[in-house]
Amino acid sequence: MRRRLRKRLPNAHEVVYEYQDFFVISYSPNERGYEGVLAIRASANGVKLYFNRGKELSDPANLLQGSGKQTRLIDVETAPTLARPAVARLIHEAIARSRVPFAPARRGSVVIRSTPAKQRRRHRSTSRRSLLASAVALSRFTSRVGGGSATIGR
Repeated sequence: MRRRLRKRLPNAHEVVYEYQDFFVISYSPNERGYEGVLAIRASANGVKLYFNRGKELSDPANLLQGSGKQTRLIDVETAPTLARPAVARLIHEAIARSRVPFAPARRGSVVIRSTPAKQRRRHRSTSRRSLLASAVALSRFTSRVGGGSATIGR
């Protein structure tokens, strides 16, 4: 899945971080990440693709889930899900609606963000266990679809 999104967005920065009990890779036009267009979220319960401004997207196939102010998501069973025409249209529209343009000429970097100490203390009992479960879920997902790696970096 990461490989497919990287191919679609070669100039995006991949911002990698832990959020609550999830492992997240956000695809952003800059290294800050909060302006990210798409994000992969892996947890022990599976892999999801988030559209950060998903509420604004047209979704005639009713694939988008969620009821928040702006973010929507889809469950991703396998990486080829991204190639389905309805999903590909959502990805294309999300990129086209990005408020900050992606730099056309350069390749994006991988930025790994650490969890602030205050958050680590708050989630200490479950943080390591759930991050490990998320990494295992992402690893199983990538091996199930025949490729990729659960490691971050180049």
